[in-house]
Amino acid sequence: MGLCYGKSAAVQEPAVAEENNLADGAAAGRGDDPPASPVKAPRTPKQAKFSFYLPSPLPPSSYKGSPGNSSVASTPARGGLKRPFPPPSPAKHIRALLARRHGSVKPNEASIPEGGEPDLGLDKSFGYSRHFAAKYDLGREVGRGHFGFTCAAKCKKGELKGEDVAVKVIPKAKMTTAIAIEDVRREVRILSSLTGHSNLVQFYDAFEDEENVYVVMELCKGGELLDRILARGGKYPEEDAKVVIHQILSVASFCHLQGVVHRDLKPENFLFMSKDENSALKAIDFGLSDFVKPDERLNDIVGSAYYVAPEVLHRSYGTEADMWSIGVIAYILLCGSRPFWARTESGIFRVVLKAEPSFDEIPWPTISAEAKDFVRRLLNKDYRKRMTAAQALCHPWIRGTQEVNTNLDMIIYRLMRAYISSSSLRKSALRALAKTLTTDQLFYLREQFTLLGPNKSGHISLQNMKAALMKNSSGDSRILDFVNSICNIQYGKFDFEEFSAAAVSVYQMEGLETWEQHAQQAYELFDKEGNRPIVIEELASRNVQIWFGKNGKAKGFEAGFVCLFVPVMQLCDFGILTTRRIRRPLMYNDGALGKGEKLMSVGVDL
Repeated sequence: MGLCYGKSAAVQEPAVAEENNLADGAAAGRGDDPPASPVKAPRTPKQAKFSFYLPSPLPPSSYKGSPGNSSVASTPARGGLKRPFPPPSPAKHIRALLARRHGSVKPNEASIPEGGEPDLGLDKSFGYSRHFAAKYDLGREVGRGHFGFTCAAKCKKGELKGEDVAVKVIPKAKMTTAIAIEDVRREVRILSSLTGHSNLVQFYDAFEDEENVYVVMELCKGGELLDRILARGGKYPEEDAKVVIHQILSVASFCHLQGVVHRDLKPENFLFMSKDENSALKAIDFGLSDFVKPDERLNDIVGSAYYVAPEVLHRSYGTEADMWSIGVIAYILLCGSRPFWARTESGIFRVVLKAEPSFDEIPWPTISAEAKDFVRRLLNKDYRKRMTAAQALCHPWIRGTQEVNTNLDMIIYRLMRAYISSSSLRKSALRALAKTLTTDQLFYLREQFTLLGPNKSGHISLQNMKAALMKNSSGDSRILDFVNSICNIQYGKFDFEEFSAAAVSVYQMEGLETWEQHAQQAYELFDKEGNRPIVIEELASRNVQIWFGKNGKAKGFEAGFVCLFVPVMQLCDFGILTTRRIRRPLMYNDGALGKGEKLMSVGVDL
């Protein structure tokens, strides 16, 4: 089960999101979740020569207490995947947060208290129907978690009459804080908003009485994904792993489009509908999930240790954290061992922040290069360079053998807002960069362009973007407010070429091993268009370092050209128009100034 160790961005009090991860209502025959699998920090592609890219938006001084400040050379030897996992030792700072949130925690008690007497001052009325007993007969218990249990039940009347369902029972006596009550409300809101996807457990209704809250959902009888992995000897063949990961990505992209981040994706939280080998996979357990705006960062430490993303431990994350978890699941499916492992919870956190996954041990040498590239691009410590769910669905490894149906990607909206706010010079630089994209890279952009509904002449407008989102999302106010902020900007129409320039993520490009080739080709295309004099003047006015040789050639021009991307990246990352000055040299090569060469200026405006 995932744990929540932090403070919600929306709640201004010491907080640790209560774990509502009961063996979820969709669970069938599911007991208490074992301690989650360990996690080790993914191998980040080698750093490019352009020194102005920051590996993390957070300076090390901002997380002095982070477990990452301990030194870890590499992940200890990993054993095979086996169950149950040895229970990790809770990190001390996390136990302290839990104690503050839930009341006193005795030294030898579980990290999350099992319950307690209800606080009479709390309002535990949810406004749900109180006729549960008249409509359902509870059957056997099929799972139990920290804060409740799940039972099979049979519907006595209504549309589901005679059908088996799963009922998640949450005792009100366990809701000892206002945050715990809000967690239950939020889970029901999320389940009710996420409807219509074949890989999501179906939510039917919520009830309450004086003692419990009842969440009625679809009953999945096929068992956990983790059980299937173990039954197959700890790993999946590559082709079978693709089918599983495709379903996980499909539900993740749907959730992210609705403004929902799951925050506890792991094999235990995916159930099969039946025992059939080709049964559909369903995502369950939204007890730790939350709504998040496209330009918002959450700060509560939530999830299962082996699957938690580095930025979660840094207390600044969004939907990218789910993609890290999917990368861990993909790693386990392909090789049968965990990418990050340690004997204690705090040790796991350290390796997640500092160590890199191994792709050298058996069976990785026999796994395709595309599969390894897929996993590496998800297990990138810099969340800005990580693929989104929609991008991962368009990765050559996933779409190689099956038809891909992608959802709209919210990163497109963020990038286009940044593009619209950029100078004409930066737009020209991005158009040159977009011309260097490969066929595989353009596949994703063409899919997104088609989803936005271009007119007969092949153009889209900002109103097209709004209409497409209204059609494909649940209409959550957080998402609509963000999109309206874009559509209120006066801007013309986009053809596919300009759309590609607007929607290309320079951070993600910089994470590729081929980034320097892309930048060089873009520079050459840009230079051919006669932009050099304008750019030199522009960069000089911005104090970008350019130096000239005897022949008058601007040796630092290539680096200065790439610098044009930087404000765009900051805009798309934070969604705000801010400028900050960083004093650092910007050199495309490391050569010292020769005789007769003049240094114009130093520093770069970001």
